[in-house]
Amino acid sequence: MMEAADARNQPSVANRAANSILAALREDAYACHMASRAHILGVVLAGGMSRRFGGGDKGLADLGGRPVLSHVVARLGPQVARLILNVNGDASRFARFDLPTISDVENPGLGPLSGILAALDWQKVHAPDCVAIATVSADVPFIPTDLVARLDATRGEGLAIAVSGGRRHPTTALWPTSARDVVASALARRDLSVNALTQRLNAVAVEFPMRNIGDASIDPFFNINTQDDLAIASNLLGEPEKDKNNG
Repeated sequence: MMEAADARNQPSVANRAANSILAALREDAYACHMASRAHILGVVLAGGMSRRFGGGDKGLADLGGRPVLSHVVARLGPQVARLILNVNGDASRFARFDLPTISDVENPGLGPLSGILAALDWQKVHAPDCVAIATVSADVPFIPTDLVARLDATRGEGLAIAVSGGRRHPTTALWPTSARDVVASALARRDLSVNALTQRLNAVAVEFPMRNIGDASIDPFFNINTQDDLAIASNLLGEPEKDKNNG
């Protein structure tokens, strides 16, 4: 009878051992993420002109009762050690977010690359412990909650950018602080294409799956360029996400 009882107990012992191993792996993965998070500065690029949107600040447009930018901050903030906003014009427009703001003072009006350089310069002075900056634009309210961890896991010591549906998203990227001089040189030459620069730097492309929200398959980097895009995003907010694994 004792042998039978021992045999019955064996699966539970094995299960407990397997669960312990899985728990340890989860703890290790969490510790690695926290370690990398502590050395990454998050930057939301909110200095665009919003021409296709009809002017104004599309990041401040209402989406589900709060600004579009608020959704971006809520999803990116927990993934980084510190978060700053790159803005142009009157910075007081963004006071409600209670975040440091920086402007493209040296290279105004030259697009997102100037915002990236401003962020790298700010990091050197105010966040010297950070080894990389994670950039996203202010109009992508559905970014994955594991964006930074996945980019950081694959980049080595170089640059990594997000890709979805075969499309590159060069402003959604993790930039090593060592890229500062290369970015500055590109701006000085007026080579303003962020995508071209990421290609020259041999950026690692990290593929992200579509998100299944309601009955729609949505690009996780869906960006709000027009009023129609804002309406689509508003409709999506009320729909349940079927696959939570996609962030």
